[in-house]
Amino acid sequence: MRGVEFARGLRKAQTDAEAALWWRLRNRRLGGVKFRRQHAIGPFFVDFACPERMLVVELDGGQRVEQARYDDGRTAWLRSRGYSVLRFWNDDVLADLDAVLESILMQLSVLVAAAPHPSPLPASGEREHGAAHDTVAPHPSPLPASGEREPPAGGLREHAPRRPRALRG
Repeated sequence: MRGVEFARGLRKAQTDAEAALWWRLRNRRLGGVKFRRQHAIGPFFVDFACPERMLVVELDGGQRVEQARYDDGRTAWLRSRGYSVLRFWNDDVLADLDAVLESILMQLSVLVAAAPHPSPLPASGEREHGAAHDTVAPHPSPLPASGEREPPAGGLREHAPRRPRALRG
């Protein structure tokens, strides 16, 4: 539960740049993909994540050398687990949000193009041997399973059209 409370605190204490970017990322507003804010990935909380595309977006303010080293290690850890990481300066988000969003969209399109198809076709020759054919699930029966409710004996009843509420007498 500590992680949830910590993330909640980070969301409440967001910077102006984080608020501006979140407004454009939330509710699938950018490219129709879902982003999460202050999302936990392993031992880290990232500013923004799109888990379905394995994309992390981080915003950086003025940094000390120690913070830059920490961020580099964190980025390496995320990349080693398959995430793409984009970093932007807070000033860039505030000065040219559209350019930042364009960069994110470009990375999303690269990730879609590189992602394998969820159910690729069988390898050549596999069908002739029957391997793919044996694993096909049977078509579901349109008849109700035993114990399910059957339609009424007279079939489905059609209702007379209702008049709009304002016109009812």
